[in-house]
Amino acid sequence: MTDADYQPVAVSRRICAPAHDIFQILANPARHVQLDGSGSLRGAASAAMISGVGDIFVMKMYYSHLGDYEMNNHVVEYEQDRRIGWEPEAGRGHPAAAADGAEPSRWGHRWSYQLTPDGPEATVVTEIYNCAQAPEEARAMMDDGKVWTEAMIRTLERLDALCGQAADRVSPS
Repeated sequence: MTDADYQPVAVSRRICAPAHDIFQILANPARHVQLDGSGSLRGAASAAMISGVGDIFVMKMYYSHLGDYEMNNHVVEYEQDRRIGWEPEAGRGHPAAAADGAEPSRWGHRWSYQLTPDGPEATVVTEIYNCAQAPEEARAMMDDGKVWTEAMIRTLERLDALCGQAADRVSPS
């Protein structure tokens, strides 16, 4: 497959919550472990809300072949209540992390969320995984990102449940 033929992996779900409420969850790294459908997130090492392109947030991760490690996520897309995305970079404890003094590099992977309002109280959320800029070997290993499809579906299910729990807490009794 050539780069021109590559299509990012995208999964969408209609969630009964305003885009603003959903965006607040996505822009808060501390909430990511609650919605992670991959099972690899262990928590945020960064406490600050994402506020724009150029921000970096660090996530604690676990993968059986690597053990515990961190990923430094560089925010590359940010449109309040509409789109947020980041490119991960190997961080502390990851075998591919930059050696002392070496310039760290991103892997050509991008995770993003697009929020499209669908009426005043619902939003179509699309999670997108794009590995077009990743090395060919990595793309082949991940079937051009298709290995993440099930985890992405679970992530959007969990995001939907989180939004429903928030609505339950503010509903009149």
